[in-house]
Amino acid sequence: QVQLMESGGGLVQAGGSLTLSCAASGSIFSTNAVAWYRQVSGKQRELVAGISIGGNTNVVDSVKGRFTISRDNSENTVYLQMNHLKPEDTAVYYCAAGKIISTMGFVSYWGQGIQVTVSS
Repeated sequence: QVQLMESGGGLVQAGGSLTLSCAASGSIFSTNAVAWYRQVSGKQRELVAGISIGGNTNVVDSVKGRFTISRDNSENTVYLQMNHLKPEDTAVYYCAAGKIISTMGFVSYWGQGIQVTVSS
C-alpha cells in the first residue's frame, strides 16, 4: 500500500516562505505524475502545481512566480517551495500522485494533508 506523507507546513507571516515535502513509501514518483492541491474549509480542493513523469512542471496563475514544484526520485520526495506567501495561501495542502493528476477523480494516491497558515 503506497502512502504519501506531507511535512513542512505551519504558521508563517505574510511575505515569508515555507517548503512542503511529500515523501512516498515506495518508488512511485518515477512512474507517476505528482501534484499539490490545497483546500480551504468549505471550498473545493484546487490544483496548485504539478510535475509530470518527465519532469515538466506547471503552477496555477495565482501562485506563478512564487511557488515551485520539484522532485527528487532518489529520495522518493516531491517538494513545493512557497515564497512570498499571502494570507490567501492559507489552506490544507495535499500531495497527490497518479497517471493523471489534473483532475481529482483520477488521482490514485493522496496524502493526509498539512496545514499552512499565513498571517497578515
